[in-house]
Amino acid sequence: MTVSTKKEFNYVPWVVGLSIAINAIVVVLLFIPNLESEVGFNVKVLPLLNAVLNSFTFVFLLAALYMILKKNVVWHKRFIFAAFTSTFLFLISYLTYHAMAESTSYGGDGILQPIYYFILITHIVLAAVIVPLALLTLARGLTMKVEKHRKIARWTMPLWLYVSLTGVLVYLMISPYY
Repeated sequence: MTVSTKKEFNYVPWVVGLSIAINAIVVVLLFIPNLESEVGFNVKVLPLLNAVLNSFTFVFLLAALYMILKKNVVWHKRFIFAAFTSTFLFLISYLTYHAMAESTSYGGDGILQPIYYFILITHIVLAAVIVPLALLTLARGLTMKVEKHRKIARWTMPLWLYVSLTGVLVYLMISPYY
């Protein structure tokens, strides 16, 4: 009698590695001087593109949530892939902008200033947290570890929705100062 010992792919090192790499690149961009080179277009359009991509991510996540609540796994997966695609495109645009342009300071005052900084700080912290959460949730879903996927998705979905929505809010609040 032979027993099949199919070895399961270990996605955890990939999740950890990608999470560290993505977050490290973002942090490094805070400390390196801007590239100041010509790219053939005005990089000041990239924050608007980032907000649009965050909006798409938010809508795709809401659609994915709706689909899974309706038990439509096929469309849930499609919307999750769409959310990952728009998030990936956002990341490329975000990294490009922050590598080539100086940081923009918020110029508002009064009650909006602490609101802006609260939204910005929570957005930044949770954006770093959502990277490994989203990747781990995706990996568990793709490997059909449904119970583990559900447990972590209960945290990932609202946090990712918050990060994508606050990304748009940060843009709307700081856009007059670009």
